[in-house]
Amino acid sequence: MKMLRQNPLTLLGLAIIVSILLLALIAPLIVPYDPNAIDVKAILLAPSKLHMMGTDGLGRDVFSRMLYGARISLMVGFVAVGIATFIGILLGAIAGFYRGWVDTLIMRIVDVMLSIPTFFLILAVIAFLSPSIWNIMVVIGLTSWMGITRLVRAEFLSLRNREFVLAAQALGAKDFRLIFCHLLPNSLTPIIVSSVLGIASAVLVESGLSFLGLGVQAPQASWGNILTDGKEYIQFAWWLSLFPGLAILLTVLGYNLLGDGLRDAYNPRSHQH
Repeated sequence: MKMLRQNPLTLLGLAIIVSILLLALIAPLIVPYDPNAIDVKAILLAPSKLHMMGTDGLGRDVFSRMLYGARISLMVGFVAVGIATFIGILLGAIAGFYRGWVDTLIMRIVDVMLSIPTFFLILAVIAFLSPSIWNIMVVIGLTSWMGITRLVRAEFLSLRNREFVLAAQALGAKDFRLIFCHLLPNSLTPIIVSSVLGIASAVLVESGLSFLGLGVQAPQASWGNILTDGKEYIQFAWWLSLFPGLAILLTVLGYNLLGDGLRDAYNPRSHQH
């Protein structure tokens, strides 16, 4: 924690993430307008005291839609990464602990999945499903577990023959206990770092899908579909593209800064001078 406090970029990333999370959590309490309310008398109004981020082509308040869009984008990030982390830990633990043909089979599956561009794989799957937030979260999670699998496998292979594991085996500990009580707790640091960085990737993917019309569907707001609305008016309604773009940028930047800071703080080599 001391190294984290000494790294201003990590603190900046943490501050960005906490601020966005708080705004998303309290959005129903602070939004000035219904995010889906259409007002034909307020179409494409520039930012002002009444509408601090302006309005869109249907007269909806952009600030209200941005806050509700934050809830959607962050929920997709957390749930998708949760799914990917669960699958990655399970397969990585099995591969690293049992080794042999099980390890070979799992890692060949990982190699095949990594050979396919993830975004195009997600597009292909979404094309056969109805575009909904739940489908997006599941599909992103099911196509993002490979990196964590390789990471957990490597950690298990490095810890498998350590003294505390051998001692537990000698005392009669079963495989389940060895994996979840001895090996996995000692592998959590890189998993946490990878998960934090994965949230940034999931937010980007969701925004890209929504921008293409394959993600969150109107009238539900997400940063990606607010950007889609803005591209039609980009020449004279700059706020429709600027604010969601900045939100995506700051969110991804915050998680990347925090992830890099955690990686440096828990990397023994970074402590050497």
